[in-house]
Amino acid sequence: MAKDDNKKGAKPTAEQIAARKAAAAAAKKKVDVSGADDDGPALPAPPARLFGFYNEKVVPALQQKLGVKNKLAIPRLEKIVISMGLGKAMTSGEKVKMDQAERELATIAGQRPVRCKAKKSVANFKVREGMETGLKVTLRGTRMYEFLDRMITLAFPRVKDFRGVNPNGFDKSGNYNFGFTEQTVFPEIDGAAVTFQQGMNITVVTTAASVDHGRELLKQFGFPFRTDEKDKN
Repeated sequence: MAKDDNKKGAKPTAEQIAARKAAAAAAKKKVDVSGADDDGPALPAPPARLFGFYNEKVVPALQQKLGVKNKLAIPRLEKIVISMGLGKAMTSGEKVKMDQAERELATIAGQRPVRCKAKKSVANFKVREGMETGLKVTLRGTRMYEFLDRMITLAFPRVKDFRGVNPNGFDKSGNYNFGFTEQTVFPEIDGAAVTFQQGMNITVVTTAASVDHGRELLKQFGFPFRTDEKDKN
């Protein structure tokens, strides 16, 4: 007659101890997530669409157009800086606008902005040193490409009477500067909840060596430059 292993006070055998350890290890590895794949861990998020487009389409096109053999010498995007000037609202005592604009800019950029302070006092503008007068956010990497994608495909077509952006907004380093007059051109912002219109300035910083190279880079990304004006260096 076999001895009862479940008898109170009975010492567990080596096989029982090994089975318990295996069950505990299996329970520890198991992750209870609704909709998760049981075959393995979740895969990382795919890269931004425009990043893949740059490597597959833009780089070969620029190599042929600019006559550059080395891929590392091809101009590329470095960062995008979005800024809002709120000095008028702050000097008039409407500090609540700063908080609202900060929330809206964070929604647009997908990143929390920083508050910019005045470096010196200007009596004519009622600005004191250290007063918060604006917001700024700097985008790099995946967030930069995702913002650029949303801006080209969604924001530009929502601008009223849009006829293209100025092709002459480049500085000598090939960086492009432009702006929007209102934040509601981005679909992330609920127009019904907006209490005041706030414009923004956008600077696209590139590694281009000249204005022509910077303009050609943004053209390849699909920037809708106006064609009724001649390009100027």
